[in-house]
Amino acid sequence: MTLTQTLYSLDLLGTIVFAVTGLLAARRKELDLFGAIVIAMVTAIGGGTLRDLIIDVPVFWTQQNIYIYVVVVSALLLFFLARYKRLPVKLLLFLDALGLAVFTVVGTQKAMALGFSDPIAIMTGIMTGVVGGIMRDVLVGEVPLVFRKEIYATASFIGASIFLTLEELGLSVEYSVIISIIITLSIRVWAIVFKIELPVFISYKDRVQNVSQITRSNSSPDKVDSKLKNDKLG
Repeated sequence: MTLTQTLYSLDLLGTIVFAVTGLLAARRKELDLFGAIVIAMVTAIGGGTLRDLIIDVPVFWTQQNIYIYVVVVSALLLFFLARYKRLPVKLLLFLDALGLAVFTVVGTQKAMALGFSDPIAIMTGIMTGVVGGIMRDVLVGEVPLVFRKEIYATASFIGASIFLTLEELGLSVEYSVIISIIITLSIRVWAIVFKIELPVFISYKDRVQNVSQITRSNSSPDKVDSKLKNDKLG
């Protein structure tokens, strides 16, 4: 299989995976069939659409109708399957991780092939990987994963950077693609399984207030009396 065929196959795989995550999100909100297909479509092609608009190339799904067919068929199959079989909630996160890994590398490689600089290629990869999920979460009324302490865009950044590094080292594109996808997926799954999160932004004022509340709770009259009694017994 040539590089073009490999990337094309991976792109279709990522499209299917993100369409499924869109359907699972729509199911949680109990959307109708039309709403579910819209969420699946936006999730699957949103990142790639924005990528192509920014780097000024024809939007990929306007050149190849198969992407539309893949999303619609995947959405219809899962929509009716979910009515008869319960799908685990965790499935959304793991499928989303796979889609993130695939789209990150595909987006980075596309920008590199067009001659963009390394920082632009990395940003293009991240955009391809995370924008569809952001649109999905916003449309279903949730804070996007990328903004919620999750190691999400960070995994995408690392995966895109590794892909560029392997290319600079002269490794074949095929191996660079596979290794980068595996590493990006592994980082995201590791964060999900072990609940690894990024630190939350807290202002100094909030921190001082939290410390004061803890101090006051630890200095309640009962605790003070208890401490005095212990001191006397000692």
